This record gives sequence, C-alpha cells and structure tokens, in this order.
Amino acid sequence: MKAEMMSPEDKQVLKRTWAMVAPISDAAAGLFYDRLFTLDPSLQRLFASADMNEQRRKLMQAIAAVINGVDHLDALVPTLENLGRNHARYGVTDRHYETVGAALLWTLEHGLKDAWTPAAQSAWTAAYTTVATVMRGATAAQAAEPAT
Repeated sequence: MKAEMMSPEDKQVLKRTWAMVAPISDAAAGLFYDRLFTLDPSLQRLFASADMNEQRRKLMQAIAAVINGVDHLDALVPTLENLGRNHARYGVTDRHYETVGAALLWTLEHGLKDAWTPAAQSAWTAAYTTVATVMRGATAAQAAEPAT
C-alpha cells in the first residue's frame, strides 16, 4: 500500500474529521454495526459469539490506527494483511468489503453532519479503498497458496 495514493489534503481531512468522531467513537461504532446489519442481515451470524462492546472498541481502534498512521501507510501493510487473513478465517468474503465500506461511509456522513463535505467523502473513500485493497489482497494470496 502506498501512502502516495492519498493526497496531503486527503490526509488532513481524515485527521480533522476523525478528531470529530473519536470522542463519540462508541456511538459511531454502534451506528456502524446497526447500518451494517441493516444492509446485510446475514452478517449478524459472523458476530453471533462476539462481545459487541469489544467489537466496537476494536473497530474504532483499527480506524484510529489507520488515521494515526496515514502519513506512513506502508508501515501498516503487515498489520492490515494479517487483519485480512483473520477476517477470512471468521467468514468474511470479498463481497462483504463493499457492504462494510457503505456502512462506514454512511456512519461518517450521519455522524459528521455538516462536516461531511465532498472532500471528506473523497478522503474517507480513498482511505477505505486502500485498506480494503490490502486486506483483500492478503486474503487472495492466502487462498492461492497450496494447502499443506
């Protein structure tokens, strides 16, 4: 993953808007999962045994790591690749990434209200696309490996 995929302006928008979301992160995560399960109720089965309080915390922690590392995204690649492989073990498939992206952008739009500008939408779309591409790539590479 190359940080150059995102402009300096995008990075600043991400940091600025994340600073608005972070103080309400648990509520934002709740909105995210509500929206995710509305968009695809079948995803609820993937969380059947999950502690959703912990899941919300992990989601916000992961997003914070991306935003805090946005100036050095290439350093996050191993972590994101591992996350992608782990998600595949939990039953996440390629098509789920689109649903997650839609739920994330919807959550940000509703949480940020007037701060959800075209620039914010563009920056968050670029960030999510970058992260999802790395995670998907790791899953695909793992699937292509010969079984041992």
